[in-house]
Amino acid sequence: MGGEPDSELEIELESRLTEGLKQIPDAPVASNFTARVMAAVEREEAGRAESRTRPWNWRVLLPRVVATAAILVFTGTVWERYEVRSQHSILVKNIAQVTYSKQVPSLDAIYNFDAIQRMSQPVAADKELLALLQ
Repeated sequence: MGGEPDSELEIELESRLTEGLKQIPDAPVASNFTARVMAAVEREEAGRAESRTRPWNWRVLLPRVVATAAILVFTGTVWERYEVRSQHSILVKNIAQVTYSKQVPSLDAIYNFDAIQRMSQPVAADKELLALLQ
């Protein structure tokens, strides 16, 4: 089959690799190698346990707090400027509408405003006059 030459090639490569590794001399190891490895493992486990018991790591937390504060200040400033410009735009539109849509009353209407206002108010019926007419 097509898979057999690949497996034979892999077996041959594996055997060459094994032979090559056998020719490499063993590296000298310190007499306290095992003790040093075990001490490193214990230090790493102690560091992990300490990081679990200590919830606030200022080296990690402080940059995040500063970045978040900067983002909030920037967003707030942009939002405030947007609101001011929006209110300014609305004010300009309202002034333009008032300017172009309303005519200024004449001076006679302003001088006689009280009389004109009294004319527009309903007059109560004179009950004595009505009683005499009946």
